[in-house]
Amino acid sequence: MKKFLAVLLGALLVCCAVSACAQDAFEVLPAPEPNPESEFGVDVNVNVTTIDEYLGLENAVYRDARMPVDPYDYEAIGGNSILTGTVEGFVLAPYPYLAPCLNMPEALGEGYQGPTLFSIDENGHYAPNYEESMAILEAMFPKDQAILIMCGAGGYAGMTKGLLIDLGWDANMIFNVGGYWFYEGTHNVPHTLEETPAGVYRFEGLDMFEFDFGALTPIAG
Repeated sequence: MKKFLAVLLGALLVCCAVSACAQDAFEVLPAPEPNPESEFGVDVNVNVTTIDEYLGLENAVYRDARMPVDPYDYEAIGGNSILTGTVEGFVLAPYPYLAPCLNMPEALGEGYQGPTLFSIDENGHYAPNYEESMAILEAMFPKDQAILIMCGAGGYAGMTKGLLIDLGWDANMIFNVGGYWFYEGTHNVPHTLEETPAGVYRFEGLDMFEFDFGALTPIAG
């Protein structure tokens, strides 16, 4: 009997531990609250200072809006143009592949000039460039889950949030976590990289959405 009780108690403890690890995002996350003092609208509560408290939640996705190698000269403003690491659980969904960058500092020089899933019209709204654009965006940013977005300093994350809201996503489910450059938590994932003789960077262990614009169907006009 004692052995049975011990096994039962152990099973209950395991279940409790699993439940604790599988907290629902909608029960844990506070409502999004952009900091009015932040240039990019970084969230007051869910940011790089507190993000370790909100990792691994169910019904939540974690996205990093940086490029592995960004043409912008972020070193000019004290950042990094080459990805040195990410926070555990965050998958790269580079904003420059989603839509044009807005209001970038002149000190950064010229950024990414390639194709994007969306363009911005004269009224500041986003329009798909490909028939598959919306489906790709919905796969990357599920509408029924909390979306936590970070980047280098918070700019790309803010642009991504603005894009999603303009296209119909619920603003109450999207958090601008801010910038990895300021992260001092315990879930850092450093990335080792190698530059080939052809000038191509290879990153080890990088989790990223791939973009093959050549396989997409352009929208006429």
